[in-house]
Amino acid sequence: MTETVAPVRITEVSAGYWRVTFDNPPLNLVDAALFTGLQEVLARIEASDDLRVVVFESADEDYFLAHFDMSGEATPAVRAAGPSGLPGVPDLVTRLARSPVVSMAKIRGRVRGLGSEFVLACDMCFASRERAVLGQPEVGAGVTPGGGGTEWLPRLVGRGRALEIILGADDFDAERYGYVNRAVPDAELDAFVDNLARRIASFGRKPLALAKSLVNRGSIPPDEELVEGGTAFNTALTWPETRERVGELLGRGLNRPGDVELDLGRHVGPR
Repeated sequence: MTETVAPVRITEVSAGYWRVTFDNPPLNLVDAALFTGLQEVLARIEASDDLRVVVFESADEDYFLAHFDMSGEATPAVRAAGPSGLPGVPDLVTRLARSPVVSMAKIRGRVRGLGSEFVLACDMCFASRERAVLGQPEVGAGVTPGGGGTEWLPRLVGRGRALEIILGADDFDAERYGYVNRAVPDAELDAFVDNLARRIASFGRKPLALAKSLVNRGSIPPDEELVEGGTAFNTALTWPETRERVGELLGRGLNRPGDVELDLGRHVGPR
């Protein structure tokens, strides 16, 4: 069964295995509609007693999740408190990470900023060796990562590499630094992820959930760190130099199809 929730499509492969497809043309921006759709999908995941594994993928092979919508229109949606009581983004990523359901990101195309932070909160990430591009470009736009990048990346890749990714604000291919579980040749990616998802879905829900909760100990950022990161992002948005820099990037093509979005790491670099 396939069902559309806002710009997010759910395909129930079986009772224990769902695929969630992002379909928010033209860039899969994390705007208010997509963020609301994600919250609705997560609520459905939490309500299922049979689900074991969910795979997140994109209908656009150039953009998995481009980044947060920097126009400002999505800000109220991502700041509103979620069911956990945390602000929207920390609420989303912590609920995903702590869910008994196993989450997997299958990445083709660009995944930057909040998109990167979403896949970092997934339990596993598998990426197309030829087509995946990842990055945290926020510092180059005058802000700091606000959805968990500064909290997840040091735990995943180590302090020095996290600083290179965040402070360099450049694009990275899928094979750099353990940013993802593994990079798979594009022609093999669908079958690889599907086979692993079906294997996991064949196991009992209780041992899967318990094993995940044990691994989570010490590997998930505390709530207060994620909230602090979001507060820092919101503060940076008020700086005059940041408003000027973001306005310039929007004027040059940020949030719109074209060279800026295709090669954002270069465009936020030295001018």
